[in-house]
Order: sequence, then C-alpha cells, then structure tokens
Amino acid sequence: MCRNIRTLFNFEPPATELEIRDASLQFVRKLSGFTVPSKANEEAFNRAVEDVAAAARVLIRSMVTTAEPRNREVEAEKARARSAERFGTTRALGQTGDD
Repeated sequence: MCRNIRTLFNFEPPATELEIRDASLQFVRKLSGFTVPSKANEEAFNRAVEDVAAAARVLIRSMVTTAEPRNREVEAEKARARSAERFGTTRALGQTGDD
C-alpha cells in the first residue's frame, strides 16, 4: 500500500497539493489498516489525512538542501529501470505497452 508514497522534497517543479494529499492518504490508510473507513470513522480518517498533509507541507517547505533539484521524468525513468530489473519486465510503473 505505501509503495505509492513518493519522495516529495527537492523536485522541480515542487510537489503539488495533490501529491502531498495523495501521500498523506496512503500514509493514513497504512496506519489505520483501512482503504475506506466506515461511516463511524470517516470524520477521524479525513481529519488525519488533512493533519498529515499539513505536517508534510510544513516539513517540505522548511527543509533546505544544497543539492540540485531532481527532475521528475529522470526519477521516473530510474524507477522504471529498477522495476524492470527486479521483475524482468518493461511494463513497469503503469506502462501497459498498448501505446
């Protein structure tokens, strides 16, 4: 489940609000053990997602580095290469081969 959480710091362009929220959602899903909370837990679940997203924003915006910002396309290609090596396929990370 948490394999969808990606590094969000030091990218150009910076992480979007959607990326931060998606990572926060995955984190809360992992902690709670639920993909979709029950009605009784929905409010607490959603509040936790927002709280984690807020903490992530503060963290990402307050961190500093002297390293050059990473390029999303280059990092995605590296991930595809690692996956292809690990699983012996070129259909890694959402590539269907139907293009």
